[in-house]
Amino acid sequence: MEGKRGEDSDAIFSKWEFGISGPVHLTSADWRNPDHTRSVVASLIQGVYVLERDRQNKRTGNKALAPAWWDYFHFQCMKTLIDQIDLSIFGAIFEYKPRVIIPQQGVPPRYVIVFRGTLMETDTRKRDLYLDIQLPFSRLTRDSRYLIAFQEIQGILEISPKNVLLAGHSLGAAIALQAGKDMAKRGCHIETYLFNPPYTSAPIEKINNTYLKGKIRIAKSIVTAGIYQVAKKGIKNYNNSTKQHDSYSSLCSWIPNLFVNPSDPICCEYIGHFEHRGRMKELGMDQVDLIVTKHSLMSMLVGALGKDGEPPHLIPSALLTKNVKNVVQSVKEAHCVNQWWEPHSYCHSKLYVFEP
Repeated sequence: MEGKRGEDSDAIFSKWEFGISGPVHLTSADWRNPDHTRSVVASLIQGVYVLERDRQNKRTGNKALAPAWWDYFHFQCMKTLIDQIDLSIFGAIFEYKPRVIIPQQGVPPRYVIVFRGTLMETDTRKRDLYLDIQLPFSRLTRDSRYLIAFQEIQGILEISPKNVLLAGHSLGAAIALQAGKDMAKRGCHIETYLFNPPYTSAPIEKINNTYLKGKIRIAKSIVTAGIYQVAKKGIKNYNNSTKQHDSYSSLCSWIPNLFVNPSDPICCEYIGHFEHRGRMKELGMDQVDLIVTKHSLMSMLVGALGKDGEPPHLIPSALLTKNVKNVVQSVKEAHCVNQWWEPHSYCHSKLYVFEP
C-alpha cells in the first residue's frame, strides 16, 4: 500500500526519488549476496509503483521518476502490464542489460517479472481494494489481472526457461505467489521473492502471550482437521473439489523467498504458520499437521460451496526472512517495501522444507 494523491510536500515526493530514497549504497550489486539481491528486487518493485504514479501525474521523458529505479542496476523495462479494467500499470518485465560483465559478482537473472501492491490513489484504489477482498475467497485466479500476469510469465519462460525471477509486494506478492504455485504444480520452479505477502487468515501472531498463542493455534488446527474429516465424508461437492490438492506434493521442492515483518498484521501470520508446524510434530500430531498444511477453514468453505480454489498462503516450503529491527513501527512502516533495501543487518532467515 503506497502513497496518497495530491501530497506535494518535499518529504512525500522524495520517497519516489531513487537518488534520495533508493539503495544508492549498492554501488555494485553482488548477486551472490542475499542482501544485495533482496535490495535490487525490492527496488524494481518500487519502480512499478512509481511507474503508475508517473502515469497518473503525467510525468514523461526527463520528468519521469520511475526509470532510475531500474537503470541504476542495469535493467531495462521491456514491458509494462496494464490492468484491463482501470488501465493502471500493475506490473512490469525487466531485462538485465549489463554494461560490464563481472563474473565475481554472481549471475543476475536475465528477466525479472514484478507486481506492485495496493496503491491508494484515486485512479487505482477501487480496483486494488476489490482484488484485496477477493484473496480470502480464492478468487484471484479468475480475475483478468491474474490471467494477464500468468500469460506474461508463460511467455517469458518460453524465451528463457531458466534465469527468471518472479517478485511482488503485498497484493502483488499474492499474484506472484499464486503464479509461482501454479507453475510449480506443472513442474516449473521459478525463483520467487515475496515481500509482505498477505496471509488470508486471522493474525494470531500478533497476540503477545506466547502460551495463549500456542494454545489457540493447536485448537484451530484440531478444529480444521475435524471439519476436514466431516467434509470429506459428508459433502459430495467438497470431495470433488479436493482433487486440486493431489498436486500439493509437487510444491514441496519449490522454495519461495518470503520477506515478512512481525509488526505487519497482513503478513506476520506466515511466521506462526511455519513455526507452528514444528511444534505439531513435537506433539506427535503429524496427521493433523498434514491436514492443516494443505487446507484452511476458508478453503474448505469454498469447497463445500462447490467452487475450486485455495488460499495462496497454503505453501509447504519457504525461505522465511523476518525484519527483526527492534523499533516501534506503525502498520504502514511495517508493510512498506522500502524496508527491504535499507542498509541494515536486522534480517533473520530460516529455511522450512516440508517433507510429506
